[in-house]
Amino acid sequence: MLVTGFGLLHYIHRDLHAFAEQILNHLHFHPAGHNSLIFLDALTRLNDRQLWALAFSALFYSLVRFAEAYGLWHGRSWAEWFGFLTGGMYIPLEIYEVFERVSWPKVLVLSVNLFVVLVLAMVLIQSRQTYPK
Repeated sequence: MLVTGFGLLHYIHRDLHAFAEQILNHLHFHPAGHNSLIFLDALTRLNDRQLWALAFSALFYSLVRFAEAYGLWHGRSWAEWFGFLTGGMYIPLEIYEVFERVSWPKVLVLSVNLFVVLVLAMVLIQSRQTYPK
Protein backbone atom coordinates (compact mmCIF):
# COMPACT_ATOMS: atom_id res chain seq x y z
CA MET A 1 0.00 0.00 0.00
CA LEU A 2 2.90 2.31 0.73
CA VAL A 3 4.31 1.78 -2.78
CA THR A 4 0.85 2.46 -4.20
CA GLY A 5 0.72 5.79 -2.39
CA PHE A 6 4.10 6.86 -3.73
CA GLY A 7 3.12 5.59 -7.17
CA LEU A 8 0.05 7.81 -7.11
CA LEU A 9 2.23 10.83 -6.34
CA HIS A 10 4.25 10.04 -9.46
CA TYR A 11 1.17 10.59 -11.65
CA ILE A 12 0.28 14.06 -10.37
CA HIS A 13 0.32 16.50 -13.32
CA ARG A 14 0.56 13.58 -15.79
CA ASP A 15 -1.72 12.09 -18.42
CA LEU A 16 -3.68 9.43 -16.53
CA HIS A 17 -5.58 8.37 -19.64
CA ALA A 18 -2.35 7.30 -21.36
CA PHE A 19 -1.28 5.49 -18.18
CA ALA A 20 -4.63 3.67 -18.00
CA GLU A 21 -4.30 2.59 -21.63
CA GLN A 22 -0.83 1.21 -20.89
CA ILE A 23 -2.22 -0.82 -17.99
CA LEU A 24 -5.05 -2.20 -20.12
CA ASN A 25 -2.64 -3.12 -22.92
CA HIS A 26 -0.24 -4.77 -20.49
CA LEU A 27 -3.05 -6.84 -18.97
CA HIS A 28 -4.40 -7.67 -22.46
CA PHE A 29 -7.83 -6.18 -21.82
CA HIS A 30 -9.94 -5.13 -24.77
CA PRO A 31 -9.85 -1.30 -24.71
CA ALA A 32 -13.50 -1.01 -25.78
CA GLY A 33 -14.75 -3.55 -23.22
CA HIS A 34 -17.27 -2.51 -20.59
CA ASN A 35 -14.90 -2.82 -17.60
CA SER A 36 -12.07 -1.17 -19.52
CA LEU A 37 -14.27 1.83 -20.30
CA ILE A 38 -15.29 2.12 -16.65
CA PHE A 39 -11.62 2.02 -15.62
CA LEU A 40 -10.62 4.62 -18.23
CA ASP A 41 -13.50 6.88 -17.25
CA ALA A 42 -12.65 6.65 -13.54
CA LEU A 43 -8.99 7.50 -14.09
CA THR A 44 -9.80 10.30 -16.50
CA ARG A 45 -12.03 11.97 -13.90
CA LEU A 46 -9.31 11.99 -11.24
CA ASN A 47 -7.76 15.37 -10.58
CA ASP A 48 -4.51 16.22 -8.78
CA ARG A 49 -6.30 16.98 -5.51
CA GLN A 50 -7.93 13.54 -5.52
CA LEU A 51 -4.59 11.89 -6.31
CA TRP A 52 -3.03 13.65 -3.32
CA ALA A 53 -5.93 12.48 -1.13
CA LEU A 54 -5.57 8.90 -2.36
CA ALA A 55 -1.80 8.98 -1.84
CA PHE A 56 -2.13 10.30 1.73
CA SER A 57 -4.87 7.75 2.46
CA ALA A 58 -2.56 4.96 1.30
CA LEU A 59 0.26 6.39 3.43
CA PHE A 60 -1.99 6.62 6.51
CA TYR A 61 -3.27 3.05 5.98
CA SER A 62 0.32 1.81 5.65
CA LEU A 63 1.40 3.59 8.83
CA VAL A 64 -1.52 2.09 10.76
CA ARG A 65 -0.64 -1.40 9.50
CA PHE A 66 3.06 -0.90 10.30
CA ALA A 67 2.12 0.15 13.84
CA GLU A 68 -0.04 -2.95 14.16
CA ALA A 69 2.75 -5.16 12.83
CA TYR A 70 5.24 -3.59 15.27
CA GLY A 71 2.88 -4.18 18.18
CA LEU A 72 2.19 -7.79 17.19
CA TRP A 73 5.89 -8.47 16.65
CA HIS A 74 6.67 -7.18 20.13
CA GLY A 75 3.74 -8.94 21.80
CA ARG A 76 1.74 -5.85 22.73
CA SER A 77 -1.82 -6.58 23.84
CA TRP A 78 -3.18 -3.41 22.20
CA ALA A 79 -1.96 -4.74 18.84
CA GLU A 80 -3.81 -8.01 19.34
CA TRP A 81 -7.04 -6.11 19.97
CA PHE A 82 -6.33 -3.76 17.10
CA GLY A 83 -5.67 -6.66 14.70
CA PHE A 84 -8.78 -8.47 15.87
CA LEU A 85 -11.01 -5.42 15.38
CA THR A 86 -9.55 -4.24 12.06
CA GLY A 87 -9.50 -7.73 10.62
CA GLY A 88 -13.02 -8.41 11.83
CA MET A 89 -14.46 -5.25 10.32
CA TYR A 90 -13.90 -6.62 6.81
CA ILE A 91 -15.75 -9.89 7.43
CA PRO A 92 -19.32 -8.57 6.86
CA LEU A 93 -18.27 -7.04 3.54
CA GLU A 94 -16.47 -10.21 2.49
CA ILE A 95 -19.52 -12.33 3.38
CA TYR A 96 -21.72 -9.98 1.37
CA GLU A 97 -19.36 -10.26 -1.60
CA VAL A 98 -19.36 -14.07 -1.43
CA PHE A 99 -23.16 -14.20 -1.34
CA GLU A 100 -23.44 -11.59 -4.09
CA ARG A 101 -21.35 -13.66 -6.50
CA VAL A 102 -19.42 -16.70 -5.34
CA SER A 103 -15.88 -17.07 -6.66
CA TRP A 104 -12.84 -18.94 -5.37
CA PRO A 105 -10.77 -15.79 -4.74
CA LYS A 106 -13.57 -14.27 -2.65
CA VAL A 107 -14.02 -17.47 -0.65
CA LEU A 108 -10.26 -17.71 -0.15
CA VAL A 109 -9.97 -14.11 1.09
CA LEU A 110 -12.90 -14.65 3.48
CA SER A 111 -11.42 -17.93 4.74
CA VAL A 112 -7.97 -16.48 5.37
CA ASN A 113 -9.41 -13.43 7.12
CA LEU A 114 -11.67 -15.60 9.28
CA PHE A 115 -8.67 -17.75 10.20
CA VAL A 116 -6.58 -14.71 11.18
CA VAL A 117 -9.41 -13.20 13.23
CA LEU A 118 -10.07 -16.52 14.99
CA VAL A 119 -6.37 -16.93 15.83
CA LEU A 120 -6.29 -13.40 17.26
CA ALA A 121 -9.50 -14.12 19.21
CA MET A 122 -7.91 -17.26 20.69
CA VAL A 123 -4.80 -15.27 21.66
CA LEU A 124 -6.99 -12.66 23.34
CA ILE A 125 -8.96 -15.33 25.22
CA GLN A 126 -5.77 -17.04 26.36
CA SER A 127 -4.25 -13.77 27.55
CA ARG A 128 -7.38 -13.00 29.58
CA GLN A 129 -7.21 -16.43 31.21
CA THR A 130 -3.52 -15.97 31.99
CA TYR A 131 -3.97 -12.48 33.48
CA PRO A 132 -7.38 -12.33 35.20
CA LYS A 133 -8.67 -8.98 36.42
